[in-house]
Amino acid sequence: MIDKSSTPAGEADRIEEPITVVIPAFNEEKTLGDVISGVRRHLPFARVLVIDDGSEDRTALVAREAGADVISHPLNKGNGAAVKTALRAIEGGRVAILDGDGQHEPEDLVKVINGLDKYDLVVGARKFNRKEGSFLRNLGNIFLRRLAGFLVEQNVADLTSGLRAFRHSVACRFIHVYPNGYSFPSTTTLCFIAAGYSVQFIPINIRSRPSDTKSKLHPFRDGFRFLQFILRIITMANPNKIFFPAGLAMVLIGLILTIRNLILFGQFSSGVVLFFAGGINIIFFGLVLDQFATLRLQERD
Repeated sequence: MIDKSSTPAGEADRIEEPITVVIPAFNEEKTLGDVISGVRRHLPFARVLVIDDGSEDRTALVAREAGADVISHPLNKGNGAAVKTALRAIEGGRVAILDGDGQHEPEDLVKVINGLDKYDLVVGARKFNRKEGSFLRNLGNIFLRRLAGFLVEQNVADLTSGLRAFRHSVACRFIHVYPNGYSFPSTTTLCFIAAGYSVQFIPINIRSRPSDTKSKLHPFRDGFRFLQFILRIITMANPNKIFFPAGLAMVLIGLILTIRNLILFGQFSSGVVLFFAGGINIIFFGLVLDQFATLRLQERD
């Protein structure tokens, strides 16, 4: 826990266990220095670890000049790969993840870290503004939140937030499941919930993206990845939630068509067999996926 008794509200000057703030960064030289300064101002005793994910600018140099520890990738591997590199380099304690583009308020770090006193994962839930971001991106975020909430049977306030905190020992149990790309935040949230850990969502505000920077997401390229990710979270979180109803629906359709054909034509249609066979195959396919999902989420002590 962070002791704030001898400092202004929102700041910390005594830490009972080590805290590491991880900042994955790719070409963030324009904003990274201010982000690190904000972290040091609110968490002066925390270690700031910047993972330079193959940047082509002065990201690593800016981070070192600001006083952060830096690990550089020789090429760009993705946000998830950067966090996994950090987890392997950290020895223990509490870990907070913060984006390097300056959109998060550094003081919110104190909120998510203090939340670990009661919860296993604390996520900064953004207040989505329809005026900010593209329509398709906002629609995608809403759809993902609803889908994830349906699969894990729990309200998911923000599935893709880059601001989160967890204990190193717990997060490392799922390191074999984490992807290398931008779906890392979503995967960690689903892993923690599906494995029965307590997850809290704390409301936070986000800053507007600086005018001279732009998002690294590309609508067409990442649209295909979005569809892949939908299938990923379905098969990882709760496959039977989707496959069993779908298979059962096909079996019922086959049964209804069979009764209809017998009443109207007095014969059994061979085409109806496809509905029965397809429905049963889907149900058993879901059962197999559910076993794989359980094995993937099995804890590694």
